[in-house]
Amino acid sequence: MPRELQSPALLLACLLGLSPVALAGLSEAELNRLDQDLTPIGAERAGNADGSIPAWSGQWRGAPAHVAFAGSGSLYPDPYADERPLFSITAQNLEQYQDRLSDGQVALFKRYPRSYRMDIYPSHRDFRPSANIEAHIRENGRTAQLSEDGNGVTGAWGGSPFPIPKNGNQLIKNHILQGRGPGEEGIYSLIVTLTNGKQARQVQHHQTFNIWTNPDSHRQNDSDAITGHFMHKTLEPARELGKITFGHGFVNPVANAQQSWQYDPGSRRVRRAPNVGYDNPSSGASGSLRVNDDSRMFNGGTDRYQWTIIGKRELFIPYHNYRINDPAITLAKLTETIGHPNPETLRYELHRVWVLEASLKPGNRHVYAKRRFYIDEDTWGAVIADSYDARNHLWRTNLQTTFYAYDTQSYQPGPSVYHDLISGAYLVDRLTNEHGPIRLAGFTHDAGDFTPAAVRKRAK
Repeated sequence: MPRELQSPALLLACLLGLSPVALAGLSEAELNRLDQDLTPIGAERAGNADGSIPAWSGQWRGAPAHVAFAGSGSLYPDPYADERPLFSITAQNLEQYQDRLSDGQVALFKRYPRSYRMDIYPSHRDFRPSANIEAHIRENGRTAQLSEDGNGVTGAWGGSPFPIPKNGNQLIKNHILQGRGPGEEGIYSLIVTLTNGKQARQVQHHQTFNIWTNPDSHRQNDSDAITGHFMHKTLEPARELGKITFGHGFVNPVANAQQSWQYDPGSRRVRRAPNVGYDNPSSGASGSLRVNDDSRMFNGGTDRYQWTIIGKRELFIPYHNYRINDPAITLAKLTETIGHPNPETLRYELHRVWVLEASLKPGNRHVYAKRRFYIDEDTWGAVIADSYDARNHLWRTNLQTTFYAYDTQSYQPGPSVYHDLISGAYLVDRLTNEHGPIRLAGFTHDAGDFTPAAVRKRAK
């Protein structure tokens, strides 16, 4: 694969046959790199050879002076709103840029040569996470270890555990446990668009309360710890109005499966929901286009795959995606094209990413036999996921938009897009255009609002 780099530590681990837990805890010399050639969270400070990826500046923490941000619960203004694309990638010039695209991106150009386009904007590395997140990540680098089974983490809190990952299990945990704000609240639309133009829609009131990254929570060293609480109340379609699913997740989701409950408005009863995860189809309109562990490119148990760091690449990825949340863009406009969202709504930049491959272990089952994740080095968030079937045929390609949230001083996942390359259908989730901005800080709820008793009382 072009532009891939293997780290000496990773190669040594492979040669010696080290287990995922054998490489844990950084030396002081390694930690000092976070003040030298690496950023405070572990990315390379330097730009690339031709200058198309700039050096990390980290000049802004929170809203820069030229951005008029009204505070939590208001729209996040685009700090680069005046920029225009440097160029666009189309099926006609694809070959010129193919070495900076994932297999899934290339497949979209070939499947939709007349309509698929990527507008490439200047790359920026201006924002940095909160001092709290940076401090946690540095301390994590000193103390974090994978649990014995490789599926959990001890000695970490408040952000990605491994600022210098040395194996695939560490890298995927950086994505799952990346540093964000104290929670989330908003109304989201989910839209499925079929090849005949027909659509299905679901609307939910979404709430989360993060324990792992809440500035008011205390540092824990327990792989059994709860990472956060969630609640989804269905507003559309009418047949599911009032249905509530809620629960919480754990640092080690293999040893401690996600616990969840459902409130049924018809019976007015709260029941324990069956354990879901891995390749169980998602509920509602999205069921045929993604599985449970597709959410935000990957979440949940890591035990069914062998995780391997392939190296690093320079890739055009969704970045600083403020426009896709613009209320001026209707959902009809955003999803008017067949096979993929309207290209006008997406911004791409060239960035360095980690390439992480997940191969199904012998004796395990999953609808995806192989998955390849592209993880942004400046945020530890997966931004593209290509998924292959048992015949090693590329089946689905998914992308995660992101934007920098000024109030939480962290990068936040925005709408996710799931493309089925076989059926031609696609799903866009977490759209806020018609519902108003989400809130990422300043909540009135707390962990006590996510218990069965509290939900039962509120729902009546």
